[in-house]
Amino acid sequence: MIDFTRIKAFYVFRGPTDLRKGIDGYCSLVSGVMTLDPFSPSLFLFCNRSKDKLKVLYWDGNGFWLLYKRLEEGKFRWPKDNGDTSLSLSNQQLKWLMEGLDINQKRAFQPLENRVI
Repeated sequence: MIDFTRIKAFYVFRGPTDLRKGIDGYCSLVSGVMTLDPFSPSLFLFCNRSKDKLKVLYWDGNGFWLLYKRLEEGKFRWPKDNGDTSLSLSNQQLKWLMEGLDINQKRAFQPLENRVI
């Protein structure tokens, strides 16, 4: 089983990806194009051109996991390709992405500073 508490980082490959690749193909993208270590305790996310399917690559210390998700309705709000090949996400941004929301949500409340009662 995947121990999700061991995952330290989440990375999105910004451009569309051919999801016919296997583990070796995604490892090659992570190390060659994203210049990251596929053996790190990280999730690497890849999305197809129509943004309704994604694959996740994860090294658990003993082998690679390749997870696949296909949406029956809707699309992922995948970050646009702005020239950078990868984008690091926070836990909250990953949750928003998986829920179909934009990863750049505005804050509900502004933090207050130096309040005195």
